[in-house]
Order: sequence, then structure tokens, then C-alpha cells
Amino acid sequence: MITAAHRRLYWTVQPAHMHPTVVEHMRLGTALMAETTGVARITLARALAESSLMAGRIEFFDLQDAGVAADTYVRALQAAGEANDALLGAAILAHTAFIPGWAGERTRAQERMCAARSYARRGRAGAEFRAWLDAVEAECETRCGNPRTALNLLQHAEEVLTAESDADAAPTPEWMDWFSPIRLAAFKGNTQIRAGHYTQARTTLLAVLDELPASAGKQRAVVLGDLAAVAAAQRNPEEACEWAMQALGQLSVTWYATGMDRVREVRTALHPWNGHPRVTELDDAMFGWRATVSALQR
Repeated sequence: MITAAHRRLYWTVQPAHMHPTVVEHMRLGTALMAETTGVARITLARALAESSLMAGRIEFFDLQDAGVAADTYVRALQAAGEANDALLGAAILAHTAFIPGWAGERTRAQERMCAARSYARRGRAGAEFRAWLDAVEAECETRCGNPRTALNLLQHAEEVLTAESDADAAPTPEWMDWFSPIRLAAFKGNTQIRAGHYTQARTTLLAVLDELPASAGKQRAVVLGDLAAVAAAQRNPEEACEWAMQALGQLSVTWYATGMDRVREVRTALHPWNGHPRVTELDDAMFGWRATVSALQR
């Protein structure tokens, strides 16, 4: 079973190193499922769904293997169905929406989000869970080139989080440890960049950076990369390089492929300043041994 300790490790160690352990949990759970019935089978199915969801997250966000992640999410959904756990089903379906969403396939992403929201209603999802669904859909809309739609979704998520709590709603599940109001703000900062609202994005992201907990190294790398993107968009190469260098420093402690992608995007935006001393310094840092090997392994 995936414990709270395992979930904490996801944010503090190299996820690729965790992946074999999580996969072994999945294999063991799958093997045991054939030998259990009744309450034990439901408990095991729920644990298998949680393990598979974590494996899929690592495969998609850290190993950047969407095809493998898609297969893992299917197994996770099957296990959630065995457990009849609607909230787990909603979380898995929302994660599957990232796959077409990041590929720019808006219709498929929307279909999966509709399914996720349906399961969330069955599970009486609370405010935090519903706000996260808005954030997922907002990121998909952003990736599909619709930042205005995404900003509306994020505004709705903020309203959901500040509304009076619903006494009939289910509590936020223990396994849902990847979302909070500060992470919602991080979503918003990136979307503001894509919408061209650079001043607002900078304000949002600086506030996020101040409030992120020390354990959120992966998210910190992403936010630093987004601040670098703001500076690059505002034609300030020196500041952009400074933020990008900080992102690389964080990535050297807590590697995160998505964070490195942010730095690469910034470097592309800095092409007009090729030859600038700070840009050259950034290149030297980006193409150190570790970063270069990691890039070639993709």
C-alpha cells in the first residue's frame, strides 16, 4: 500500500528512483486481487488504484512517457472501479485529461474532464477537490491555446475555495496531496504568462514563491522557470537568466522534467540575446553533464 511516507518521498527524492518501488506495489496488488474477496478485495483494490495513480503521475510528469502513463491510468481506473471509489475515479480521469490536453487535443481533454466531474459529483467531492478539477481543466485549456477560458476556470476555482463549506461534502482524501490554494496560484501565474498578462503573472508568482513550503522543491523549480519566462517576455535577459539559474539550482537538488522544460522554453525565448554574457553563462549551466545526459535520455 502507498503510505503517507511514500507520498512525501515523491516530492523530495528523484521520482524515477521511486518508480520501480511503486510498480512493484502494483504488481503485488494485481497478483493478490485474484485471491481475495469481500471487504479485503475492496481494500486491496483501493490501494492498487492509489499505487497506479502515483505510478502514472511519475510516468507522465517526471519520465515524460505519456503512452505508458495512459496504460497505467487505465489499470488505476479499473482498480478504482473494483473499490467503487468515485473520488479516486475522478482523480484518475482528471489525470488522463492531461495527456490529450498537453498534446493540444482539446475535445478529448474536455471529454475526460466531463467524466471526471461526473465521478466527483457521485463522490460528493469537497471544495478543494472541485477547485483542483478547475485547475486541471484550466491547464489543459492553456496548453490548447485558450488562456482566457483557463483564467475564467481559475477564477471559479478561487471562488469555490473561498465559499462556505458544504456540510454534505466528502473530506479531501488523504492521497490527494498535490493541490492547495498556493498551487492554484502557481497554475494561475503560468496561465497569466500565456495570456500575455506579464505584470500580473510576476505579482502572482512572486507571492507563490514566498509561500511555497520548503518541501515543494519541484513546484519551486517550475515557479522560478515561470518568473524567468516573464522576464524574457519583458525583454529583460539579465533578470530572465537570473531566475533560470535559480531554477537550475533547484533542479540540481530536486530533478523535475517539467521544471527543466520551463527553463528550455526560456532559453528559446532568449535567442535574440545569444552572445550576451549572462545567456552564455546560462548555456554553460544548462549543458552541464547531468542536464545534458538527462536531455539525451528523453
